[in-house]
Amino acid sequence: MSISGIAVLINILSFLWHYIVPLLAVILLVRLAFKMWYHYVSEDFITGLDWVLLEMKVPREVSKTPLAMELFFTNALYQKGYKGIWETWWQGAVRLWFSLEMVSIGGQVHFFIRTPSRIKNLVESQLYAQFPGAEIDEVKDYPPEILNPKTGPWNAWGCEYTLEKEESIPIRTYVDYGLDKADVEEQYKVDPLTPTIEFLGSLEPGEQVWIQILVRIADREYHKRGAWFGHIDWIERAYEFMEEIMKPYTRYHVGLAKGHEGEIAQEVRLPDHLRDNIESIKRKISKPGFDCGIRTVYIAKKNVFTKTRYRDMRLIFRQFSNPDNNSFKRISSTQFDYPWADPLGVSDKVIRARIVERYRMRMMFYPKLRYSFKYPFPINFFFPSHEPHPFIMNSEELATIFHFPGRVSETPTFERIESRTSKPPFNLPT
Repeated sequence: MSISGIAVLINILSFLWHYIVPLLAVILLVRLAFKMWYHYVSEDFITGLDWVLLEMKVPREVSKTPLAMELFFTNALYQKGYKGIWETWWQGAVRLWFSLEMVSIGGQVHFFIRTPSRIKNLVESQLYAQFPGAEIDEVKDYPPEILNPKTGPWNAWGCEYTLEKEESIPIRTYVDYGLDKADVEEQYKVDPLTPTIEFLGSLEPGEQVWIQILVRIADREYHKRGAWFGHIDWIERAYEFMEEIMKPYTRYHVGLAKGHEGEIAQEVRLPDHLRDNIESIKRKISKPGFDCGIRTVYIAKKNVFTKTRYRDMRLIFRQFSNPDNNSFKRISSTQFDYPWADPLGVSDKVIRARIVERYRMRMMFYPKLRYSFKYPFPINFFFPSHEPHPFIMNSEELATIFHFPGRVSETPTFERIESRTSKPPFNLPT
């Protein structure tokens, strides 16, 4: 390189160092400041929310299909309220979320819904509308502070779940199992939730299993592929994904016939299994979508804690898998794959205590700042962390993994009521 070329290179590097680097640094600092401010105001807003925990007990004879629960999700939990710039960035307002929970305490199976108190009446009225014989009671929270696996006489195992494939692809739903048909006799029904209820009912005294499904209206945005700027919602992303599936099987023909010269015709020849995938994706996006997060915890006193339980817990969502479509996979587990990953047991205690804390706080969509990113090595060795992994399910998928089973589930420890003991309150809004 000549002397003049070196001089030009030095000038370019000097320009980058004195102008471009400071500009990028300012942009990054401003972005970081906005993010920290948003976390500050949103945490303050969330702290001011009041919550109630509702326990639901259903009659022994449940003639409703999971469609009833799907309608409840659509009417009560699909809270689509626009939050303006002032509300979001100054008041810290967030979209409301809910927690659907199936819990076994010593083998006694319970169904809970945790909801903001401001819409408690709406949730109750919609539940009574779909399940007139149900009994709904406001109860105290069941994960008390005493359940601390880090210092107390308890041990815990837990994990979170996400979808194995693109979230536009649905899991196996109650429609695929034929539960959408109300005229099917009870003894011929195959309810995919029955194995989960049976497992929850098999626990011994001193053992607890918590299954938590956190939901809110689908609110996430995705980067538009092939563009520098622009965002799309989950439905537009699903259409992009379908186009990618069809692209290798799409052919274009130029018209040669008289009167059609130069016209371009599109022909798509999909294999049968991909055609079924496209149809299932279309069915998924035709129904309301929810951001979801799934978390499970097995906690027991150390003298009764057994690895057999959390081995069983790995399979509680297996029946919703479809090899041609989607399935659940475990992430963020408290279990290490290799003994040298945590030789001193430092991370293990922190992770077990943290997943119990996240469960108790119902934390997923708006995590506290210290939980919103993954620490780099070697900090994460002493302070293990992970980012939340919400994903999208529609109302049909939600009703598949959370609904009241009929008589096909005969678990004796699944408490039911013989008949409705009282009518719904007359002043509930509709």
